[in-house]
Amino acid sequence: MVSTTAGRVRGRIRGGVAAFLGIPYAAPPVGAATFQEPRPHEPWDGVRDATSYGPTAPQVGYPAPIAAILDNVVELGDDYLNLNVWTPDPSSEGRLPVMVWIHGGAFARGSNRIAIYAGDTFARDGVVCVGVNYRLGVPGFGAFPDAPDNRGLLDQIAALEWVRDNIAAFGGDPANVTIFGESAGAMSVASLLSSPRVTGLFGRAAMQSGNGITVADVDDARKVTARLAERLGVPHAAAAFGEIPTADLLKAQTQAVLEFTMNPDPEIWGKTVTDIGMGIMNIFPVLDGEILPDIPQNRIADGAGAGIGLLAGWNATEFRFFFAPTGVLEAATPEMARAMLSRAGMPTALLDERLADGVSAGDALCEAITAIAFADPTRALAELRPESPTYLYEFAWESPVCDIRAGHAVELPFVFDHLEAAHALTGPDPDQSVADAMHAAWVRFAKTGDPGRARHTEAADPHVFG
Repeated sequence: MVSTTAGRVRGRIRGGVAAFLGIPYAAPPVGAATFQEPRPHEPWDGVRDATSYGPTAPQVGYPAPIAAILDNVVELGDDYLNLNVWTPDPSSEGRLPVMVWIHGGAFARGSNRIAIYAGDTFARDGVVCVGVNYRLGVPGFGAFPDAPDNRGLLDQIAALEWVRDNIAAFGGDPANVTIFGESAGAMSVASLLSSPRVTGLFGRAAMQSGNGITVADVDDARKVTARLAERLGVPHAAAAFGEIPTADLLKAQTQAVLEFTMNPDPEIWGKTVTDIGMGIMNIFPVLDGEILPDIPQNRIADGAGAGIGLLAGWNATEFRFFFAPTGVLEAATPEMARAMLSRAGMPTALLDERLADGVSAGDALCEAITAIAFADPTRALAELRPESPTYLYEFAWESPVCDIRAGHAVELPFVFDHLEAAHALTGPDPDQSVADAMHAAWVRFAKTGDPGRARHTEAADPHVFG
């Protein structure tokens, strides 16, 4: 049993690792609270059971081709602003380094209860690992004139404040916290690294397959919720949306995504500030003047996050994950590829260059998006931090599943050293030596700030895993 600021919790110990699962760090965001800042959870009497995972944020599952290879769990329930703690030393004397995991899922899917994300392997290696849930989709990132913006980021900040106030009781050192995330989680890390609201909550950060540029102006972001209000027949106001049943809101959000995919007209849906939105509808972080006063990359260029160690990288063939299983890779023509880039606001120069080299349209399209949305902005972010410890990597191990190769998300089970839980993603024979090296680098980074690789300022090329 461990005492937290809201009450005592009881976990379980297996293999020398104590797990405390589903601990609420904020009050349930339901009803009128759905679109408000996170509030402290009411204290509980007695001992709260923390031996099983808690609920997930409301969401719909991945479409069939992606769901077949990437695990996701949806378990609805009000208390979904919860976190999990894995520790080798559930006492107040441990003072171990802490890692806080922020999951991905395009700000619309994912949770802290996916098997690949279990932090027992980090605890096994001397790190207290915390996995958090946060509001997704419209509750987390929809923009309204009568509600605070970036509620999903506010949830992440609330979770980090919980870590600051409670993690010592689990053996962790609140003065030695590393945040890490993948995809939307990595974009969240970039946002937190740049935000004036998180000073002192973490000292290191790791970004896996994200960037610091995909944000929207508030007015553009509000176009999405205005369109949803039309579809739902309610006023464009958080107060009205708070009265809509969750199932109806998810249905409308799903229909809006389909409508956007068919016609991503920025007059209807708004656009990202940088015009590199990867074709994703504007339900992600916005420039609200408080949590995000400017594009994260601009804030970092001005010194935000200076001195905080950063480990950042990308997968060699990110977009094969999206285009190979869905058939886009084989169906793509040069004209189709150019149109897809243009619709997402991306330049076509690299695509045309690769087509001229004789690369197929599908492969050239994947290479272009990987560079434009992941590799190039990650390199650019590193260049803005010449005085701060920054390390770059590229993940290159190739999965045989659906020809995704080193696609988006494939590195996840390697970072967590949970290859046994990811055969649908990696195939039956993933390379354990790559997991050993990658996981060890993340652990060392959390413990010492040095992943055991050359800094970006000392090496022209990123370290390659696989």
